[in-house]
Amino acid sequence: MDLIYTVDKHPEEMMKLTAQSLSATSLLVVLLLSSASAEAFRCGRKIVREDMHEAQIRKICGKPAIERQLGYALRSAYIPVRRGNLPGVNVERFPGPGPYTQQVLLTEYVYNFGPRKLMRRLLFEGGVLVSIETIGYGYREEK
Repeated sequence: MDLIYTVDKHPEEMMKLTAQSLSATSLLVVLLLSSASAEAFRCGRKIVREDMHEAQIRKICGKPAIERQLGYALRSAYIPVRRGNLPGVNVERFPGPGPYTQQVLLTEYVYNFGPRKLMRRLLFEGGVLVSIETIGYGYREEK
């Protein structure tokens, strides 16, 4: 059964509806793009993002205010390694054949950028950054 829709609106009303839907769509795109900022932050002039190594982050940001080893965890070799050169495009690869597990060290860094900036908590698994959290405003360090 074919459905036929007729539009009984004037061209001015159709233009208003088109402008409203276009503005709603652009707002949605802006919100989606801004949500990706939680996975990265700026340290000086460089960007720190997930999947970077501890050594790279230490080189960019320096020594963290707090560094703790949280213990070890078993991770499956089937956990995909996420690599993406473009926002929203991830290439996944699965290292090695078989259901293997490996033990990885869990490390936490906390960077304090001062009382007027937000502190960041970084969680590493096996030396690779897997999580970035904002944990409130920093503090003045006692000297």
